[in-house]
Amino acid sequence: MAQQPKTAITPCRADDYPEWYQQVIKAADLAENSPVRGCMVIKPWGYRLWENIQRVLDKMFKDTGHQNAYFPLFIPKSFLEKEAAHVEGFAKECAVVTHHRLEAGPDGTLVPAGELEEPLIVRPTSETIIGAMFAKWVQSYRDLPLLINQWANIVRWEMRTRLFLRTTEFLWQEGHTAHASLDEAREETTRMLGIYTKFAEEYMAMPVIRGEKTELERFPGAVSTYSIEAMMQDRKALQAGTSHFLGQNFSKASEIRFLDQSGKEEYAWTTSWGVSTRLIGGIIMTHGDDDGLILPPRLAPAHVAILPVIHGDDTRTAVLDYCDSLARELAGVSYDGRPLEAIVDRSEGRGGEKVWAWIKKGIPLYCEIGPRDIAANGVFVGRRDKSRKERFTLPRGEFIAKVTSILDEIQANLFSRARDYRDNNMKVIDTREDFYSYFTPKNSEKPEIHGGFALCHWNGSPGVEKQVQDDLGVTIRCIPLDSEEEPGTCVISGEPSRRRVIFAKSY
Repeated sequence: MAQQPKTAITPCRADDYPEWYQQVIKAADLAENSPVRGCMVIKPWGYRLWENIQRVLDKMFKDTGHQNAYFPLFIPKSFLEKEAAHVEGFAKECAVVTHHRLEAGPDGTLVPAGELEEPLIVRPTSETIIGAMFAKWVQSYRDLPLLINQWANIVRWEMRTRLFLRTTEFLWQEGHTAHASLDEAREETTRMLGIYTKFAEEYMAMPVIRGEKTELERFPGAVSTYSIEAMMQDRKALQAGTSHFLGQNFSKASEIRFLDQSGKEEYAWTTSWGVSTRLIGGIIMTHGDDDGLILPPRLAPAHVAILPVIHGDDTRTAVLDYCDSLARELAGVSYDGRPLEAIVDRSEGRGGEKVWAWIKKGIPLYCEIGPRDIAANGVFVGRRDKSRKERFTLPRGEFIAKVTSILDEIQANLFSRARDYRDNNMKVIDTREDFYSYFTPKNSEKPEIHGGFALCHWNGSPGVEKQVQDDLGVTIRCIPLDSEEEPGTCVISGEPSRRRVIFAKSY
């Protein structure tokens, strides 16, 4: 007789982390690959999660004075060519439209016809097209600051794709702002990095490190790029958000000029910043376990799954009525600024199968309701952040009164657990030998789980970055903003260094 798996997801994380990730997405019904290579279909449970991410971030943006707009999907090739570093950085990822219609060919197939005078690039990012509009909208210092955000889709041609983490088409938001002074633009860059940090830690329950990117990792055309970096459970880094100080590079390319208070013509100072559906991959890999997805309550598509336990037709009506009234009562509770959402699962199937289905979907709380619970006016509750063996019974009224505090406990527990995991897998390394040992897989069959974040001195040389990337697939994730100057020697070159940076493998 075949041995039953001990976990709901196979393989487990320790056996095959990349495949575990794919199986969690499948079991949670978040998304699947589309017929178009490299693209994904985000299914309702996954899209509801994205909608909650949008809802929270959108309010944060508007609370800081930003407005939403929408810009074209297509960008003339000449626009990208205006900023040399920008076009060089994105050229290999661009999808290009060269014709405007299809015609029937001699063999009955459709062939492109009507060649465009100028090829159009399918939006890989929107600095150039938005810059062209900003140049029309900005004439005077009175028009500044200009604070714009758009929610959109992006296309970057990818050879190796993975759902949510790296797909040819993905969803994101991109903020673009123009300012009258360098200091104001710098302040905006920092402010938005702070918003991403707050969102990641307080809503995703994902601890992050804020830092500046090195020259090799900088956004093409930017003066400075800042990011938040999180550790996944395979100890790789995930870049979870970026904020770019663009200086006057793009304003000069797009002719974004204004008359200052003295009547002198100046170029605007611009920024851009963004996060994407990659955040969903971050939630999966930060909190998921070998039984499936675990969702932070503040972003979960629903908070409570109510599972009727029906043993026969004679109890069906009473059990369903009790479940429905419990769901209505929960809907009257406010949690984190929105009505608490409870789902009564009326699907066919055995009770145990239903429980495991919701566990795999990551629901924060699940309640099993049968005749004995009704008789006791109680609720049998399971928390997704704890073992199924730790389920407990509460009187119905007490559960209603405590449900928000229980959700807050889950949210805090997920953050604490992720922070402890990250901190336990960060290491100060001072020798080249230890550095190479730390990032060299101990098991060649499973090279994806190893090392973690290495805090090391770096001499500022791109050559060192290139060497460790070529040798180990390791990059400098960021120069932490809260790191203090500390004289030392570069872990690779042995040359003088002023501070430590974070080295890691990454997605």
